[in-house]
Order: sequence, then C-alpha cells, then structure tokens
Amino acid sequence: MYPMTPTHTEELLKIIEDSSETSDTLPDTTVIQKMIDKHELERDRMLEGVAYYMNQADIKKKLRYFYEKGVRKIDTEKPNNRISHNWHKLLVQQKVQYLVGKPITFNAEDSKFLELVNDFVNEDFDDVMNELLKNASNKGSEWLHPFVDEDGKFDFIRIPAEEVIAVYDTTKKRKLLYAIRYYDVKNIDDEYTRKVEVYTDQQTFYYVMYDGALILDFDYERNPESHFYLGNAGYGWGKVPLIEFKNNEEGVSDLVFYKDLIDQYNSNISNNANTFDEMQDIIYELINYSDDLSEFVTNIRHYKAVAVGEGGGFNMKTAEIPMDSANSHLDRLEENIYRFGQGVNNNPDKVGSSPTNVAIKNLYSLLDLKANEAERKFRPALHAFFWFFTEYLRMTDQGEYDHTLLQMTFNRSRMTNELEEVQMGNQSNDISKETRLAHHPWVDDVEAEMKRIKDEEEEYRKSMPPLRDIPTDTTGGDDEDEPK
Repeated sequence: MYPMTPTHTEELLKIIEDSSETSDTLPDTTVIQKMIDKHELERDRMLEGVAYYMNQADIKKKLRYFYEKGVRKIDTEKPNNRISHNWHKLLVQQKVQYLVGKPITFNAEDSKFLELVNDFVNEDFDDVMNELLKNASNKGSEWLHPFVDEDGKFDFIRIPAEEVIAVYDTTKKRKLLYAIRYYDVKNIDDEYTRKVEVYTDQQTFYYVMYDGALILDFDYERNPESHFYLGNAGYGWGKVPLIEFKNNEEGVSDLVFYKDLIDQYNSNISNNANTFDEMQDIIYELINYSDDLSEFVTNIRHYKAVAVGEGGGFNMKTAEIPMDSANSHLDRLEENIYRFGQGVNNNPDKVGSSPTNVAIKNLYSLLDLKANEAERKFRPALHAFFWFFTEYLRMTDQGEYDHTLLQMTFNRSRMTNELEEVQMGNQSNDISKETRLAHHPWVDDVEAEMKRIKDEEEEYRKSMPPLRDIPTDTTGGDDEDEPK
C-alpha cells in the first residue's frame, strides 16, 4: 500500500526511465504500448461522462428478460422504454456558460504586453476556453497544446484527455516530465490506423502502428523533430508543450457525483412508461386451471371463451400505478440532482416572478461553489499557457514579459434584478462613477463606457452657444426711468 508500494505514476515513470537507459536515443516502443494498454480503463471512465453528455445514459442499454424452462432469455415482445433525461448536459452547460460564457478579461500594468495579449486572445481562444471547461467537466480534465505554426505564428490546439498519458514528477506532481498521445485515424477505406506521439521537453517522436508494432512514422520529414522552427533552426521549449486543465483536485468528471440519481430517475420514468403500455393488456387470474397456458390464450383470442372444470374460473385484472407516490419520488430525485449536481433550478415555483438579488445569490450559491473549484484549477493552467506565449515573444524579439504579472478576471453570467441594481447605483453617490458603471447591468466595458460619456459631454458643450459677458454701467449715470 502507498507509500510503501509505488503509485501508478511512479510505475509509468520507471518504465520510461528504464527505457531511456537501454535504447540509445529512441524510446522503447514496446514499453509505450504497455502504457497505452494500461490507460484503456482510464479512457473508458472518461468517455462515460461524454456519453451521458450526448444523452447516451446507461438506460439506453437496458434489456428485459423472461425465463423459459429455467433459462433466462431476452424478451423482445414486452415494452422496453429506455427514456434518457439529459440532466448531465444541463448541469455542465450551466457551469460552462456561468464561468466562461463571457470572455475572460485580461489586464497588466505593462500596456504593450496587454496589447499583445488582447490581440492574441480572439474569438477562437474564447471558444477553446468553453470547450476546455465542457470537456474537463465531462472527463475530469482536458489538454491544451501550444505550438508555433508553419508561418512562425504562436497558436494552440485542444487535445482530448482520453488521448493523453501524462507522467509527472513524482515528488511534487507539478512538473510534467513526459506525455504520450495516441489516437486512431480513419483512411479512405474506412480502416483505422493507430498514431502515437511522444512529447519530451525538447522534441517530439511520431509513431504509427504497423503489423502490431509501433514504428517511426515516415510521414514526417523530421522524426523526431523539435517543438518548433524559426527559419531553419529548430527549438525546444524546455518544457513539455502540453497543459492540463483539471476539473477539480481529484481530476474526475462532474457526473461522478450524481450519476446514480440520474440512472434512478431514468429507470423510474422508463418503468412507468412500460407499465402504461402494458395496462392495455389484461392479466388473467386462473383458478384451478391445469391445462396448457398457450391453449388458454388461443381459446380466448379465437373463441372469446374458455372451458373450466368444477370449481374453476378466472378473473381479469389490470395493472395500476400509484401516481402520487411515483411523482413524489421523481420530484425528490430532481431536487437531489440539482443539489448534488450543484446547479440552478430555474423553475418559476422556485425562483418566483421577481426575485431580489439576495434571493438570486442564494439560488446560485451551489453553482458558485462548483465554479470556484474549476476557476481555481484553470488559473494556474492559463498562467502555464502564457509562459509559452511570453517565451515565444522573447524568442521572436517582441519583448521580454513576466507571465505571472498577467491578471485575469472570469466574468460570470448570473441572472440579476436589473431594476434593483440600477436604483442602488443611482443612490450610491459616495462612490466614483467608474465603480457605479462597473456594477451597472448594461455596461460590459467600463473604459469604453467612460470614454463614451466623456465624448457625449464634450459634444454637448460644443453644441451650446458661447457665453457672453453682460456689460455693466460703471459711469454712475441716471436711470432712464428716474424722473428728471
């Protein structure tokens, strides 16, 4: 048991280190394949969250059975409703749009550095932030790969977490030592080919599966190759160019915390639907009937009658559903899905027609907790990403900047009582106009709004006629109305 026995990460690290000691310059491909095989179970766990997000819950796999002579068989005649409710997507979308639905705002004291950052973080960057958080919520983490493209420009691409095997420094688990990416590519014949990439802090190795073994991929002119090229010179970042964006400290999907509740909800709804479908079928209670049941059914269908012996008979019954109990149970499940999924139940019965901001804050309290945890993990990951960006700026002679001085603000999207906020702002005369504008529900960019106000005031002053001095009689002359 840990710490006396090695952890899974320590095992992977030892495999790679042993490989590097015995294989001259190239990693041992058989060891890489072993690591990929070990990772398959983790891959399946990650993809479960993706399946639920795509409304492919476990209820979709449900089968109904019957026994014939003691043998269990799949029943294809009975109703088998498999109704899936996409609670997981609802809760993930609430979290994503709440935390990064609005673009992240960056700030820095160095105006030149801020200008370079703002020019870089375009709509593609905002979209990738949404995808990173969505997929991290589904899988537990997601990866971002910074690189320099063929034109020498800094760029990035999201890499699915199920494709990445990461090996961290086992002492602190902060430094990424190696990373393996594996994925399948479909060719024009609809056949799949396994591709493998091994990232170190200086270069990348590319492999392809051929005849059951990994060999160097000759589709690449250079293999291994440097992380990027400026002109004809190749460079390594000095760090593995992959950044993990974790969902939480445990690195697990949000689904873990409420999957059982969703499965129970789906099962109850589906079972009720099956019962409704079966209610039109009459159940016969037979009394002292010893003949073949199939003959009984045939006689009922054909003759609309059946012969019974002395003391025999039958009763007709139909199934009933205790709707009050069923609805009460479903309501309790729904409430718990929102509670343990840390979401916002915007049912009008819960929210009301015109809730106060205090009530709205209470409504969002659980979502705030979940968003805080994700933001705490995304901040250091973003700082790690901008380390690569500042290194690129330094190496391309665009200036030397400290990525740790870059400030970032996650602009959360929350329903508010706008009338209440505007009234509070107008009544707060003891704070600056800039602060009031920052909390105004209609203002997204405070600096731009301040500039517009200044321009409007200047335009108003220019539209006013110039003020003229009123002449004053200082001669002491007589008043015209005074009689002479």
